[in-house]
Amino acid sequence: MNSPDWETLEKYKGTCLPHWSCENAIYHVTFRLADSIPQVQRKQWLRERELILESSAYKKRNLTKEEKERLKFLLSRKIQKYLDAGHGECLLREPATAGIVKAALEYFNGQRYYLHAWSIMPNHVHVIVEPIAGIRISKIVHSWKSFTANRINRQLGRKGQLWQHEPFDHIIRSEKEYLFLVEYVWSNPEKAGLKNCPRWRKE
Repeated sequence: MNSPDWETLEKYKGTCLPHWSCENAIYHVTFRLADSIPQVQRKQWLRERELILESSAYKKRNLTKEEKERLKFLLSRKIQKYLDAGHGECLLREPATAGIVKAALEYFNGQRYYLHAWSIMPNHVHVIVEPIAGIRISKIVHSWKSFTANRINRQLGRKGQLWQHEPFDHIIRSEKEYLFLVEYVWSNPEKAGLKNCPRWRKE
């Protein structure tokens, strides 16, 4: 895989999450339906994170790099387990709505980005994607979410927010991490019990 050009790294803060982008990078992106994680549950996880940080502050020491990575991992694992349990309306369970997302992901493949892997779950979407030089990952994800929200709402005769505002995006830092995440994205449907559903993923 390509090595990210770290000299071009930019960091910007979203509503709740920090985001990074740089040239020559491959990203793991997850975006989810608005009702997939209730706000109460999300606040509980954030409070748990705060308690860990407060405990470190009480001991008058900073978190080590390993502790920060562990904290990040534990929180993301909890969120993923919750998503895979299928909370919310799970509008993407239906082939017609999943098909709209599939078509949107594939539409500019090879023109604005290269898709390495993706899977569409009942209430969230995973994508391993490599933007073409000069195109920001934030623009790509915004395009996917905006187009699919309009099409799905129109098809279902509904209004209002479809996706949660802020996606999760992560720069893949090594070949080992790349292989792990591609396998994770490919196997996510089976681990969540969605067997024999070829529309759910790209290999």
